[in-house]
Amino acid sequence: MTQFFACTYQGERLVGFDEPADGAPLHLYRAGDDHGAALAAAGFDAAAFAAAAQAAGPAVTVPADRRHEIRHLPPLLPTELGNALVSGFMQTHNVKVSQEAAEDGGERPQPNWFFKGLGTSLRVSGDELTVPAAAVAVCEEAEVVLIYVDDEQGTPRYVGHTFGNDLTDIGRFKRNNGHLSYAKLCDAAVSPWFFAAEPPRSVTGKVSVERDGVTAWEGGFTTGTDALAYRLDDMMEHLFAYPPLHHPGRVHYVFIGADRSSFHAGFRIAHGDRLTIDVTSHGVALTSTISWDGAERRVD
Repeated sequence: MTQFFACTYQGERLVGFDEPADGAPLHLYRAGDDHGAALAAAGFDAAAFAAAAQAAGPAVTVPADRRHEIRHLPPLLPTELGNALVSGFMQTHNVKVSQEAAEDGGERPQPNWFFKGLGTSLRVSGDELTVPAAAVAVCEEAEVVLIYVDDEQGTPRYVGHTFGNDLTDIGRFKRNNGHLSYAKLCDAAVSPWFFAAEPPRSVTGKVSVERDGVTAWEGGFTTGTDALAYRLDDMMEHLFAYPPLHHPGRVHYVFIGADRSSFHAGFRIAHGDRLTIDVTSHGVALTSTISWDGAERRVD
């Protein structure tokens, strides 16, 4: 499986294929400014993309004492942030579908789809996640994030996946389930690592919330296609049947739903909390600090 991460260093967009231990230099490679376009030019073949980047010229070597200057990016993030569309599905998991629906052998309706934002709504590990000032109660959602790149005809092509945190104002949704669209308009965090593979069937990990320097809550999660109450192929086929979503070169980040969260366990996330999603099954971790849009707010 080909995997790589995206970053900037000294004003240049680069990709890396491994991150050595602390104290060792990091080797990065040039793949142009638009990695999605470069992947398309490689026939949407990630291995060919990686080979082209490594053959394009000498590696950019980052000395160990300058590795802190690296700025990670969401994978394949376009230079024109308006050409990235972030969206997802909710209540897709077996644990969130009623027992009656789970036992129904007939055709199920499609899960709710939501628009989360453009490229400006994406963050990486270490960034703050901003919550709208009017949010009611937010929760983390550890998820698989599918990545599609539209080809020259505007047809979405699945290229791989990453992992993310779909921060959600679940309190607003609980007050009025017609307000799903508003509830999802919080920042989202994604790993900079891109995995050129089919969506994973089983993903497990742990969420921890640190408050005032101590662990305030922690719990496990399970996700992946085996945890879904719907066929992923049907979900994506139905979504991309809508032409307004298509545009040549557009990059889609699609969150496929989450297990139960800290909110369901009775915990309430507050301004300043530090969230860590440790995807232990796949060696990926995301850490974010919650910023309640300038308001020092804690939800009772």
